[in-house]
Amino acid sequence: MKQETSSLNFAICVVAEENGNLEIWKLYEVLPDEKAKEVGCLRVVDESEEDYLYPENHFVMIEISETTQFKLLSVRR
Repeated sequence: MKQETSSLNFAICVVAEENGNLEIWKLYEVLPDEKAKEVGCLRVVDESEEDYLYPENHFVMIEISETTQFKLLSVRR
């Protein structure tokens, strides 16, 4: 199913664990997940190309134009 770019969120990882599936300073797609927010987490598509919960304080949310979002997603997929 194709996602609309206007509903996408992105974040930069600022804390990564050794041998984990996140890279520090890398941009990640954040998927909507209200339950994750309730427990202080974000649902992030990580290096395994799967989505998992990570502590919200490991990321800085950023705003990206729809044009840039489209370009990022077309390169990744």
